[in-house]
Amino acid sequence: MLNEINRWVKEHQDEILATYQKLHAHPEVSWEEKETTAFLSERLSDMGLPYETFEDITGVVGYWGNKDSGPTIGLRADIDALWQNVNGEWKANHSCGHDAHMTMVLYTVRCLKELGYQPNGLLKIIFQPAEESGNGAKALIEKDVIRDIDQLLGIHVRPIQDLNLGEATPAIYHGATTLLRGTVTGVQAHGSRPHLGINVVDSLAAIVQAINSIKLDPTISYSAKVTMMKAGGDNVNIIPDYGEFGVDLRAETNDAMDLLLHKVKKAVTSASAINGTKVNLEIPAKMVAARPNRELEEIVSQVIVDVLGEKGLVTTKPTPGGEDFHFYSEAYPDLKATMIGLGTDLSPGLHHPNMSFELSSLFDGIKLLSLSICRLFEQR
Repeated sequence: MLNEINRWVKEHQDEILATYQKLHAHPEVSWEEKETTAFLSERLSDMGLPYETFEDITGVVGYWGNKDSGPTIGLRADIDALWQNVNGEWKANHSCGHDAHMTMVLYTVRCLKELGYQPNGLLKIIFQPAEESGNGAKALIEKDVIRDIDQLLGIHVRPIQDLNLGEATPAIYHGATTLLRGTVTGVQAHGSRPHLGINVVDSLAAIVQAINSIKLDPTISYSAKVTMMKAGGDNVNIIPDYGEFGVDLRAETNDAMDLLLHKVKKAVTSASAINGTKVNLEIPAKMVAARPNRELEEIVSQVIVDVLGEKGLVTTKPTPGGEDFHFYSEAYPDLKATMIGLGTDLSPGLHHPNMSFELSSLFDGIKLLSLSICRLFEQR
């Protein structure tokens, strides 16, 4: 089968790149992926596959095969872009590779279908919205999209710091992530009479110091850092009474994240109270750590060797990044899930506004996903 997959991918390289460029040129942020959903739905229809969309959220799920004849296997790609400053202009931007993920999943299905492959069971093709918000996977869980899936496969392009072009890992061991947003409230006053006010800048400075002083077990990787602060207006002679801040938390395990979050909340509250301000904290996004599945990793490892050779297989290591893909196996502990890490020579890094990668890696990803799908159905 691999020879046929290789031949098909080679014959369709121009189409693959054109689809990627189309998706790359039309980024849409979380929950706004309307045109992207329509495009993906149209492509599934072109392949003669039924699909399901939703009235209240974006995203689309395609269906190929019959679940009565075998297992149900899921193939997932995220579809949203980031909102960021790109060379002085704020706009939606595909700087996390979701345009690549969509392209690889689309052409995996098309490759297998045009080669005459027939799933021995049901393949669910999941184009998931809002990964960057941390809530897209949760939304599909609530829609019961995942409930009947036995095995779930994903893929993610990796930065050059992790993998080189021509390399891949059978899983990505993401850590837990929590994003915090906070507000600080004080009392305004004239700059000449600071004793009559409560300066939120003092509290923000104390909050930064308090968070930077937090210590956990050094044998488990973690980080806590203030990533955004705002206070005051255009006038510099006014003691500001309102400020905002954001905190990015990372931890290798869910237990470490629980402890880190507890300490950060305590530190923020204490630092704010010392300066007499009132603080409010919210959690706009939270992602859990990966749950490794050795069975799937062994299957995918052999696929990587078959497609890329022995040198292409790289041992999986923990990464501080987060992914809402792991909510699926947390919601369904019996679900066997893994996400392939694909080497792409991606630089300077994920979420950098000018991120770029070697586009030929799309061909590797399609080959890996196509052969993996075949092997997963064979295993059952």
